[in-house]
Amino acid sequence: MEEFLNDLIPNVMARQDIFFKSIRETCLMVGWSGSISFLLGILFGVTITVTRPDGICSNKIVYHILDKLVNFFRSVPFIILLACLVPLTRLIMGTSIGVKGAIVPLVFGCTPFFTRQMESALAEVDPGLIEAAQSMGLGNLDIIWRVYLRESIAGIVRGTTITLISLIGLTAMAGAIGAGGLGNFAIMYGHQRNMLDVTYTTVLVLVVMVSLIQVTGNYIAKRNTH
Repeated sequence: MEEFLNDLIPNVMARQDIFFKSIRETCLMVGWSGSISFLLGILFGVTITVTRPDGICSNKIVYHILDKLVNFFRSVPFIILLACLVPLTRLIMGTSIGVKGAIVPLVFGCTPFFTRQMESALAEVDPGLIEAAQSMGLGNLDIIWRVYLRESIAGIVRGTTITLISLIGLTAMAGAIGAGGLGNFAIMYGHQRNMLDVTYTTVLVLVVMVSLIQVTGNYIAKRNTH
């Protein structure tokens, strides 16, 4: 088997330690930035939903500020966002390169996207359920937890799946400016040194990662669809 792989992907096999390190770096970037973006996305998505003009905690000021901020960061191309956030990244993480240097811009790039996914998922909740909860005397926090979040689990899972897949693409882009991971591996060896087997192997690994996330997301969403 090893001899077959040496013939098929010689440049990858000659750099196995770098290849597996790149996979770990990509997983770390997706794990850390994805977890932070998930928490912030839920917070902002719920806040936008409940503070909209017809929401249960209507607040025009909070709604418009959050809505405009999300739109602003979503409209900035990620590669430009990477460059703009270098000073902030250095201030928070102490470096602007490597996995640590990628987490801050990845969070800024991913959170607005997931916030909109959350907003879309929560919008699917039947207004009748909210009215019923209010008539039963439930407080706003109880309605958010028992109605909005519990009734939209499938939508949240689908949004999370889409966001994670998008995040993998952002990590590859971050690799172009020294963030490490599979993107950096493919560019440094596959593109700059014209090692096509490196490029194709990296693409294959990314496709497998995306497929696993999609299959897992579909399964969880299906189990939680009423």
